[in-house]
Amino acid sequence: MAVISRADAVWEGDLTSGKGRVKVASGTFNEFPVTWASRADRTKGGTSPEELIAAAHAACYSMALSNGLKQAGYQPERLNTTAEVEFVPGKGIASSTITVRGHIHGIEPGEFQKLAQAAKDGCPVSQALKGNVELNLRAELDHTH
Repeated sequence: MAVISRADAVWEGDLTSGKGRVKVASGTFNEFPVTWASRADRTKGGTSPEELIAAAHAACYSMALSNGLKQAGYQPERLNTTAEVEFVPGKGIASSTITVRGHIHGIEPGEFQKLAQAAKDGCPVSQALKGNVELNLRAELDHTH
């Protein structure tokens, strides 16, 4: 059965001087503002569609990798994942780069790389971006306790 996720946006004014609001239907977090300034210059504060895609990609990837690790017989203790979505004004979203640091006992680095790559290729957000956006991965094991 399909699951529908919903978010609502309101925009007032033109692109460069207007402003908007976005909220998620689940109520997990409060409504938040979006503006062109916050999209084109990440030092301006506020969020952007690309930042929301980055959040979705980091969460989706972490879930996919934890599942792949479990299916391969490993118990993932912790995955620290960052997704950086590159937006080029006038051109669009150019890339999404995932950086993951995994804390998993008993896994060899080569096996971790293989499973990390499979998660990048298989996570639903990666699938949605593939073919339109360059997908990059940096994966390493955390050997500290």
